Amino acid sequence: MFTGPSKKDAILDTGCPPVGRTRPVASWRLHGTSVRWSRERAIWLRGFTLLEITLAVAILAMMSLAIFRFVQSNLTALRVSADASAADAQYGGLRDLLAAEWQSLTPTHGKMTGEPLKLNDRQRDVIKWNCSAGPGLLTRYAPGDFIVWLRLQPENEKSGRLDLGLLRKPQNDSDIGEGHETWVPLIKNVSSLQIRYFDPQLNTWVDRWSNAFKLPRLVKLTVGRPGAAVPWEAIIPLGRTPWP
Repeated sequence: MFTGPSKKDAILDTGCPPVGRTRPVASWRLHGTSVRWSRERAIWLRGFTLLEITLAVAILAMMSLAIFRFVQSNLTALRVSADASAADAQYGGLRDLLAAEWQSLTPTHGKMTGEPLKLNDRQRDVIKWNCSAGPGLLTRYAPGDFIVWLRLQPENEKSGRLDLGLLRKPQNDSDIGEGHETWVPLIKNVSSLQIRYFDPQLNTWVDRWSNAFKLPRLVKLTVGRPGAAVPWEAIIPLGRTPWP
């Protein structure tokens, strides 16, 4: 039954070796490689599994969150740095203003005095001097001489915030009251003001200056700032050099 040529060819075409004969080794290896390639191609064609897609989405979410936090922290640091720079510039302007004004005073004309005050456990010291139009009045065209106070004052009648500024009043004003006084705020939202004076005779800092005919060598300002870890401090010489 296997003697016909067609039968023999049919057996050979099935891919199975005839009885008593074996297929060459190279042919078997080629056949196994083709089967393996077919399986890999079938797996690739069927697409990604749900687990693979979930892992990819999770990785992308973690990367996005990390980038967002990095950008947010940088923006916060830049904003804090900008606010600190603006505050430093504001207090630096106050120091330059007071230095220009106090260094132009003379003992007889300036009549500088200072009193330590405290309200609600907060230092609210006051310093007073006489001057003409100039940086101390923030104007160059005011006629006559003025009495100027550097002090703290509430922002308004209903507010608990304090502003640091200058209170100006004409020196020849005989009216008692606040009719001719002018308030010039310099720095908003200040918690305290402490003023100390260096007395060369005692060689120490004092909290009161009562000698209106003699200027202190140095004046030290300590300004408390809400939200700041340390207060702002400046030492201003009343001469062009501290020890002329």
